[in-house]
Amino acid sequence: MRERRRIRVAATVGAAAVALTATAGCSAARDTADAVGRTESIAQILARVTTTTEKVGSARVDVTTDVGQGTSVTMKGTYSWGKGLAYDVVMDTSAAQMQPLQDDPKVRALMVDGAYYYNVDPQPAGPLKGKHWMRVDLSAVVGADNADTMVKNADPTAGLRSIGLTKDVKDLGEQTIRGREARHYRATLDKTRLGAAGKALSTADENSLFHSLVGTVDKVTIDVWVDGKDLPVRVVQVMGKMKVSMDFLRFGGTKAVAAPPASDTADLSKQFEAAGQG
Repeated sequence: MRERRRIRVAATVGAAAVALTATAGCSAARDTADAVGRTESIAQILARVTTTTEKVGSARVDVTTDVGQGTSVTMKGTYSWGKGLAYDVVMDTSAAQMQPLQDDPKVRALMVDGAYYYNVDPQPAGPLKGKHWMRVDLSAVVGADNADTMVKNADPTAGLRSIGLTKDVKDLGEQTIRGREARHYRATLDKTRLGAAGKALSTADENSLFHSLVGTVDKVTIDVWVDGKDLPVRVVQVMGKMKVSMDFLRFGGTKAVAAPPASDTADLSKQFEAAGQG
């Protein structure tokens, strides 16, 4: 019973963290016809932002995830998309409800090669006995059929491309974000405009942890603030019950993320799958 509680607590964090992949992966098809009649200046600006962001490939970020359960989790660290999705972040142990697995006030989390890794205290018994890292495959959170789609579409430029191709986009004017002047754009996309990633979200396994926390996704709202260098300052995405806010503090220059040693890692993917089913 105690072990099952630990799995469920950690699973909550895993499902929240997947928002870094899933919401970023909502890339619309490149249907140029839909861009006809749009304000050309907005389309041009977002095209430049997409190109510039693709080139830098990584950033130092602050990410706040709220899955509608009354407590948000803030993750601070590096986020990379140039050579596949990866991140290396720390978050408050209490906010993430991971006290059963980590005594330190901060817990480190990685995502690399399609899997999450959480730095935990070695447990006296069970699958985490003597291990400092817990591994959870992305497929255990969103389902095997959807994992590949989300990873392949996961980068912050995917959402920017979506905004650039929809007619339902608003220019909300200049605003100051973290002391930086930026222009605010907002777009709402229904699931028919989200391409393969949208299909994966709307048909997610009802037994998956992701679906149990986010619910059915019929649309995604994306807000982006763009600075004078054609780079995003902040991206906020809302889908279902989940809201993710990502602040880009500095672009480029991040170290490559590597998986922890296999000998010091316990794979709890199967337990996560079971936790989502009952």
